[in-house]
Amino acid sequence: MLALAAVGSANAWEEQINHPDNIKNLNDLHLGKADTWVAGENRFFQNKTYEDVKGLLGTTFAGNLLGSPVKEQKYYDALGDVPASFDSRTTWDGLIAPIRDQQQCGSCWAFSAVEVLTDRLRIAKKDKTSPVLSAEDLVACDKSDNGCGGGRLPTAWNFLQNTGVVSDACEPYTSGSGTTGTCQTKCTGSGDYTKYKATSSYAVKGVANMQKEIMTNGPIQVAFSVYKSFMSYKTGVYQKKWYEIMPEGGHAVKIVGWGTESGTDYWLVANSWNTSWGEDGFFKILRGKDHCGIETEGPPYAGMPAV
Repeated sequence: MLALAAVGSANAWEEQINHPDNIKNLNDLHLGKADTWVAGENRFFQNKTYEDVKGLLGTTFAGNLLGSPVKEQKYYDALGDVPASFDSRTTWDGLIAPIRDQQQCGSCWAFSAVEVLTDRLRIAKKDKTSPVLSAEDLVACDKSDNGCGGGRLPTAWNFLQNTGVVSDACEPYTSGSGTTGTCQTKCTGSGDYTKYKATSSYAVKGVANMQKEIMTNGPIQVAFSVYKSFMSYKTGVYQKKWYEIMPEGGHAVKIVGWGTESGTDYWLVANSWNTSWGEDGFFKILRGKDHCGIETEGPPYAGMPAV
């Protein structure tokens, strides 16, 4: 009966993300195999249905490096071996920006891009006081993308390279209701109207190159297909359920590291759904299998900051 309930749509509670029976089904249905992750209630989705939150999945995939610049392979070949595990938060203690909250706007593409640039700027300057950069500036001003309606990784990085964004203190987030804010030409908050730019932007091809890019220069941005079960992730190494065929949409996030848990290789990833979701705002997802397209679909992207 559980399998029929999970796969079908006969019960209204199946669309309620945090409904106890929905969570129970996610934790029970393994086709006789041990699962690698645990589902649970997340306050971020309180009283929400899957239909309610589709708008949060605002990433359009550019796909497999189409038209994107890449670094020459010899750059990565010269970086040496990849360690079994890595966590940017410990390697660069105090320099990795905190988990943020996109709220009800499909601005994941902007949050993860500015978070990567924020981290890389702090790492390059070795400066914990370097400002957190404004997602609002990118959401509202990047006219090559569609604000709360979504965006693409390459075009977001083109904007960061060509125009740049101000600090979050200068331009605080105002698009959280789901309506894209107005592009500003002066600070609406505090501080100076200073644009922070990337000096370069590029796609990253392949798992090993993604790892070497992270451990050398800092976190990278990726995008992946989100299935319903992901909304209920609490801990462990996420893998979509066997019965999930159609994704709900595309989501962009920031990879900060990798490791292995109980024999399962994973990426360590920062989300933008508040610290109440997942593992204090982070999640682990299967590494090395292009699970949900996380190693190709964006494609993975990064850039170097202007210091």
